[in-house]
Amino acid sequence: MSLDRRGFLRLSAMLAMSTAVSGCVEHGRLIGTIASSLTPSPAFSEDEPALSADDHAVLCRLTYGPSLDDRRRMAAIGRLAWIEEQLSHESLDDSATEVRLSAYPSLRMSASELIDLSDKLFDEQDRLTVPAELRQATLMRRVTSRRQVYERTVEFWTDHFSISVDKGDCCYLKTVDDREVIRRHAFGRFSDLLSASAHSPAMLVYLDNQANRSGAPNENYARELMELHTLGIDGGYSQGDVEELARCLTGWTVKDHFWRGQFRFDGQLHDAGVKRLLGRTLEPRGEEEGELVLGLLAEHPSTARHLARKLARRFLRDDPPADLVERTARAFESSNGDVRLTLRTLLLDGQGARRPKIKRPLDFVLSSLRQLQAHVQDARSLLDPLARMGHLPFAWPTPDGFPDTAEPWMTTLIPRWQFAASLARGELAGVRLPIDGLLDAGSGLPGALRLTAGLLFGFTSLSAVPDQMVRALDEVNVRDEHEALQLAVAAWLGSEPFQWH
Repeated sequence: MSLDRRGFLRLSAMLAMSTAVSGCVEHGRLIGTIASSLTPSPAFSEDEPALSADDHAVLCRLTYGPSLDDRRRMAAIGRLAWIEEQLSHESLDDSATEVRLSAYPSLRMSASELIDLSDKLFDEQDRLTVPAELRQATLMRRVTSRRQVYERTVEFWTDHFSISVDKGDCCYLKTVDDREVIRRHAFGRFSDLLSASAHSPAMLVYLDNQANRSGAPNENYARELMELHTLGIDGGYSQGDVEELARCLTGWTVKDHFWRGQFRFDGQLHDAGVKRLLGRTLEPRGEEEGELVLGLLAEHPSTARHLARKLARRFLRDDPPADLVERTARAFESSNGDVRLTLRTLLLDGQGARRPKIKRPLDFVLSSLRQLQAHVQDARSLLDPLARMGHLPFAWPTPDGFPDTAEPWMTTLIPRWQFAASLARGELAGVRLPIDGLLDAGSGLPGALRLTAGLLFGFTSLSAVPDQMVRALDEVNVRDEHEALQLAVAAWLGSEPFQWH
């Protein structure tokens, strides 16, 4: 299949126009003509119950792109029950995903075991291998897991407590942080998550607290702990509070030698003086000072508002209204920081405030795969496209995490087009689209185009649309129906409507 950039843009425009005739992501009739599980050779049926446009939009936002199983499940039990089921993620059998993860042995290693790999491999190979496995496993989970809301929440906390694997031993330590901090506490109490993060060697190394000691305090972690992790930039703290918090956290460091990569409190490095923080006087109590302050920060009203705003921005809209933020903050406070219960309030009561959000590059890539029922046997070929789009997991250089609003991602359109073309042409090793399956299910190109439109946009196309698409494809001189559908897929993935959810 050959198509230059001008031809690709022309086809994208023509097919985008044809999709606009029949509906859009938020409006129009929803496709109800496809069903199957996520398998290497998905079967498509025309007898599945339809979803409402709003239900489809909810699925697009709360999953990494609705698979056929997601559509079928919501149609069977309804939106509210589907959300409740997702929030009770332990009840969802995810053994198939766990089997896939067995291909990544570093996921199960301790910090010392991961670092010891450097004695067995070349250092540079080692520094690349461990984070590469973490990235591949992360992508595989998001593509295949039935626990989609849990995985989205894991991603939220990964951005909130952002750590780049490109700094020092974080290339090893982030794997443990992902397992023991983020994934373990993603649906738990925020106070437990915050404490686990503060004790995480990956975080202490990333934000330099392993070098924070009496007489030479390092304020980096203390500042981000207040500004990013808890109170927020407008949370009512001062530079003096940052300095005092840094003193409380002196001696919170990381073990060396045989126990390298484990948390250690070193009393000899701790500032034993009295501290005054957020209007409270803290008597010298060693490590307990830090624990006490973490509790104060977790329970502070500014933390509730800061987290409520960020959660609403991630799950509902870029500019969440004040009343929604306030309701979510109250749910957080009344539940003692229970993330699952806070999300329940937000997701069940806040859907009326939902507005379209641009897909971040990772959302774009994963929704392309999940909605087209791609078989992903190996995620390595996804890493380079994500890097070109600026969204390689665990690579954001600053501690504020990947941006969560539209503007920073507006410049990624060309690498998105490139990914769309590569995926459609079957050029990504270990990734396969069911092009022939769609053609068989549709009994030819017009039917396959209707099915593909339904998978990607969630509506049943009008009868004239396939003819419009066929004419558009004829103008770029395709060889056969297989290539025609590949071109249609590439153009649709690169079209403006698919960049939003």
